[in-house]
Amino acid sequence: MFFILSKVLGFLVVPSNLVVEIGLVGIVLLLTGFRRLASWLIVTSVVLTAVLGLSPLGHVLILPLEQRFPPWDPARGAPDGIVVLGGSVIPELAAARGDESGLNEAAERITATVELARKYPNARIIFTGGNASLFADAPSEAAVAFRQMVALGVAPERITAEEQSRNTIENAVFSRLIAQPKPGERWLLVTSASHMPRAMAVFRAAGFPVEAYPVDYRTRGPSDATRLFSSVAFGLAQVDFAMHEWAGLLAYRLTGKTGELFPAP
Repeated sequence: MFFILSKVLGFLVVPSNLVVEIGLVGIVLLLTGFRRLASWLIVTSVVLTAVLGLSPLGHVLILPLEQRFPPWDPARGAPDGIVVLGGSVIPELAAARGDESGLNEAAERITATVELARKYPNARIIFTGGNASLFADAPSEAAVAFRQMVALGVAPERITAEEQSRNTIENAVFSRLIAQPKPGERWLLVTSASHMPRAMAVFRAAGFPVEAYPVDYRTRGPSDATRLFSSVAFGLAQVDFAMHEWAGLLAYRLTGKTGELFPAP
């Protein structure tokens, strides 16, 4: 129920969708006697589109998330295992066009893991990710990622593909069951830098101690807080991306899925 509700509400409250919804309500009201309200809503929709799409707001929202956990320090020694979160594969596209066409902008989750596998040949690898769509009719992310990593040179016997999880909560629970981490073992958690705070909160709540290995940065650093976007579409996408994470942090905390609102290292 939580999964379905999160998907439905997530669609409705995406900032770019809300802006369009405001404009559509205004257009509908033009056909009624509320023409003044209609005009106000349409203007509001246009102004919000410009502000959200062109201002640095998307960067400002993402920066605290990406800066929260620093890059992993290899000086601490080799890890015993690596957990890679799904989110880098579009299963429907992979099914239609082949695995090579199924990767999205978060593909660094896979490529960084392959590099880690080469550096640490004894580390176990768990790729966790089923199909997060409401009406799954394609292979799991883990199945596609498994084939990708093997094609890039990782021995198949080192990889466990966890194909049932549909969200970060299930990623943590199912990964812990597979890993069965022993006291003193060190496990890395590979996911997008902006997703790392929520992922760390969930893994801690699941009792799986992991070390953050952030990848897939969407900002260059604090200097981006004043950088305007050159495309409304790109700016809106960045705001949507950031708000998805902030809303997830809040929802997980309010529903008791995590014990921290904004975890720190």
